[in-house]
Amino acid sequence: MDTEPNPVDDPDAASLVRRYYDALDDHDYAALEDLIAPDFVQRRPDRTFEDRAAFVRFMRDARPNPDTSHDLEAVVADAEGGDDRVAVHGRVLDADGERALFEFADFFEFADDRIERLETYSR
Repeated sequence: MDTEPNPVDDPDAASLVRRYYDALDDHDYAALEDLIAPDFVQRRPDRTFEDRAAFVRFMRDARPNPDTSHDLEAVVADAEGGDDRVAVHGRVLDADGERALFEFADFFEFADDRIERLETYSR
C-alpha cells in the first residue's frame, strides 16, 4: 500500500520543506497547516506573520497571485548542533510555469518536526 507519509511522521527537514511548497502550489491548506507549528513566524520583505492561523489565512484568502508555482533550484539542509535548518533558493513561476516572477531565498527552522520560523528574502 503506497501512501504519502504524514509530515509529522517523517521528520526529515528537507522533506518537510518540499511538502511545504507542494501544499502552497496545490492550495492544500490543511496540509500546510499540518506542516507548520502553531507559533509559526514568517518574516519577509513586505510583512510578518506572527502565527500559523494568520499565515494560512493569508495564503488561502489574500495571496496577491495564488496561481503560481515554486521552482526549487537548491535545497540545503544543515543538522549541525542537532538543530535542523534548511535553506532554499528558488523562483516563483507564473500560472503557466514558464516565466519567473521573482527569485527567493527561504531559511527554515524547525521545532517538534514542524516548521517554526521562516525568513524570506526576494528579488
